[in-house]
Amino acid sequence: MEIDVSALPVDRLATPDGGYIAYRRSEGKQAGLPGVVFIHGLRSDMDGGKAERLHAFCLCRGQAFLRFDCRGHGRSSGTFEATVLSDWADDALLAVDRLTAGPQIVVGSSMGGWLMLLTALARPEIVTGAVGIAAAPDFTRRFREALSAEDRAALAATGRIERPTDYDDAPYVFTQALLDDGDRRSVLTGPLAFNGRLRLLHGMRDDAVPWELALEIAAKTASDDVRAHLIKDGDHRLSRESDLRLLCAVVAELSAPSPDP
Repeated sequence: MEIDVSALPVDRLATPDGGYIAYRRSEGKQAGLPGVVFIHGLRSDMDGGKAERLHAFCLCRGQAFLRFDCRGHGRSSGTFEATVLSDWADDALLAVDRLTAGPQIVVGSSMGGWLMLLTALARPEIVTGAVGIAAAPDFTRRFREALSAEDRAALAATGRIERPTDYDDAPYVFTQALLDDGDRRSVLTGPLAFNGRLRLLHGMRDDAVPWELALEIAAKTASDDVRAHLIKDGDHRLSRESDLRLLCAVVAELSAPSPDP
């Protein structure tokens, strides 16, 4: 039986700045299963195909599920250019703290993979499992390092720079504030003190985030229960049927008790 999770109600959670986070949530009905939290990517939202497929999967299993729009995205308050990574990281923590109960598996797509890591590091007592889908931690640092001298001059003069993208009709806008804030929230500058179970899904034909980044994340994570799934013909979206089945299988694996060492 197919479940239309797009029909689930959209609720709002107030944020300290007077704004709000839009979210969709379903309660867990099966005891013993951790909840699942999905964090979308840059300029994406909670209603993407991966989020909806995973929500339907969890709903069928009786597993609690939460997805939300970071401020400046989707149905939440604010504008993209007026928000930075720290705002989105605060949104993720607020959502986990206020809208979930018990242990959680946090799933992050692309930029959401950076927020997933920040959430896992900030709430180790809650986040028992984590999944990155083409996870892109520290992408602002890599973006800045790739800028030409002309780009740097334009950024200094206007405080913003645009880049075309295959993933949206409008160009991505990178503000000076976003890049500076990203430097402050970098996570790959040292070890990642996360001891939970981590799974990284990455396509080897990803033209937005290099697949080698998954191996760097795995190597820097303190936990020994870390696995990287490299999909040789996979792209950045990882939204084909085979990719979605793998995502659901990984979440089901992390939902089961850890095997004895």
